[in-house]
Amino acid sequence: MKIQQLRYVVEVFRHDNHLSAAADFLNTSQSGVSKQIQLLEAELGFAVFQRNRNRILGLTEPGRRIMEIAQRVIGDFDSLKAVRDEFVTQDQGSLIIATTHTPARYILPEIIEKFVGRYPMVKIGLRQGNPTQICEMVDAGDADLAIGTETSQPFPNLVRMPCMQLSRCVVAKKGHPILRARQITLSEIAKYPVITHDPAFSGRWRVMEAFRRQGLNPQFIFGIVDADVSKAYVERGFGIAILSAVSVDTKRDTGLQARDVSHLLEPNTAYISIRKNGYFRQFVLDFINQISPELTPDRVVSLLNGSLKKTVRLKRDQHIV
Repeated sequence: MKIQQLRYVVEVFRHDNHLSAAADFLNTSQSGVSKQIQLLEAELGFAVFQRNRNRILGLTEPGRRIMEIAQRVIGDFDSLKAVRDEFVTQDQGSLIIATTHTPARYILPEIIEKFVGRYPMVKIGLRQGNPTQICEMVDAGDADLAIGTETSQPFPNLVRMPCMQLSRCVVAKKGHPILRARQITLSEIAKYPVITHDPAFSGRWRVMEAFRRQGLNPQFIFGIVDADVSKAYVERGFGIAILSAVSVDTKRDTGLQARDVSHLLEPNTAYISIRKNGYFRQFVLDFINQISPELTPDRVVSLLNGSLKKTVRLKRDQHIV
């Protein structure tokens, strides 16, 4: 039994049972992956995958147990390599961050700038997607950590740590009637077309739920993927938008104006997601701490080890050290 065989099994599972996709990811041949899995199954004495001729359909019942163990073994093996790198290369390496648009555009640039100044030999990589996609990247080992809001599905292999709370505001083109309202209410907002995020983002359904609770049915339009695109359409008069307050820059967004609606809508909580039982080098722990001072290296390690169950409490709009 070889670690390579376990890795092949895990990657086939992660790539929806497609041998060709797993082989491409592993930079090897499809036949090589298939042969190694068959050798592993012969040694185990049972099939890990259900098959129909040459097509893999899914895991067998004992295969599910093997998958759980294989994921842990590979995680521990990667942790061993990380420990080696920690002592051999010191402050060198790479940090791959998967994140959504708002942190990538409005929060991380300043943090990354400070981080690079402290760790000039660490290569930073950014991957962008919706909240579910970025957690999938971490779960698959394609990123070290994810920064984003809630997901619509659980990720049992990840530890999710709240790192910031982002209050919301209404953004409108200068001169828009809503900006002259003495007090902004949900019923006032509902009078106008509202540009919203894509349904994959938790902010959208939380906002919609707030209107439903008051029996309001505003006209939601578009379903845009990021704040910058939303602002572009707001500026052209298509409607108003409900965005995270950090996404409005008064120096750059000269044609727009924002009004705080934190009294109407709960702030969005963003999380840092990392793999369970992993070993994280000091510069990764320092990066997490720069995002949220409450997430000290000791606290993160305790959360990873499952010894700390208490929820991290955050201040609203806390995002910069």
